[in-house]
Amino acid sequence: RVRSVSFPSRSCRPVMTTICDLPEDVLVELLSLLPARDLLRACRLVCRQWRYVVDLTTLWKHKCQREGFYVPNLDRSISDWKVFYMLCNLKRNLIKNPCAEENFRHWKLDKNDGDKWKIENLPGPHGREMLDPKVHKYFVTSYGPCFKSQLITLQKEGYWNQLMDEKRPEIVVKDWYAARFDCGCRYELTVRLLSEDYIVLEEFRPEPVVIEQWNDAVWREISHTFQNYPAGVRYIWFQHGGQDTQFWAGWYGIRVTNSSITIGPLTL
Repeated sequence: RVRSVSFPSRSCRPVMTTICDLPEDVLVELLSLLPARDLLRACRLVCRQWRYVVDLTTLWKHKCQREGFYVPNLDRSISDWKVFYMLCNLKRNLIKNPCAEENFRHWKLDKNDGDKWKIENLPGPHGREMLDPKVHKYFVTSYGPCFKSQLITLQKEGYWNQLMDEKRPEIVVKDWYAARFDCGCRYELTVRLLSEDYIVLEEFRPEPVVIEQWNDAVWREISHTFQNYPAGVRYIWFQHGGQDTQFWAGWYGIRVTNSSITIGPLTL
């Protein structure tokens, strides 16, 4: 006796689903967990739907919120959340070895006269501590001109040409300087935004600061923000230094430390 067997109809078989079948909000949540590099270089190329999702403002807001970059009252002032996230993610001090923890590594000694540059521990002879407890050392000049510099290549630091030319993110420069209580000195700072051919597109060069003998030895900050600068910035050149004004042998000149250059939203 043959027993008949019935099979389920084709329409009853379970349908295989893919990640593309997920609701948009779930896909946004999942993709926002990935690094930005993967989103732009891989995920965005998968299909039209993924390109659409990766370009959504919501996804980049999610990433900003997850990584602590999101500030609710900024909603109206931010026109491109993707670029805002990129700038926040890249933002850091582009000056290397700003506090002399690695001797003179990364610095070019442009002028090294008198008894030359030296590194001392805070507060130093006849000096004062800094407000920032993370800073422990400083560079100090002598009786001859002492200047040192760094050249920052923006592409190497992650700032691509189109970003710099179209968005012109704020470039913030800061430096700290102080004198010994018992000796006068001179401080100078020059920062230049340079083109690919090292042409100066914009410059910050304040008047030299001359500090008299018997001063308060307090550490002071100097700051400048480059905004709406010309297109074509590819390098930033930073130079500071000086000397003492009484020409005493030893290290009685200006002291500098905690220099910084940051690029990105001023709100952070």
